[in-house]
Amino acid sequence: MGQIMAVVATEANRQTVAGGAPIFIADDADHQQKVAFKLEKILDASAHDLENGIVILVKH
Repeated sequence: MGQIMAVVATEANRQTVAGGAPIFIADDADHQQKVAFKLEKILDASAHDLENGIVILVKH
């Protein structure tokens, strides 16, 4: 089982995320993808788009 390392949400979904992982808020979907890609490399994790305006980064 993997560990959630970070969450990247769009501004529109800011109120739907909470929890124990760092949360990054992006201006729009394009910015969200850029942030998720960079964090994927930095954290050595896999980005998973939940297709609801939220991307989680998981270390497997």
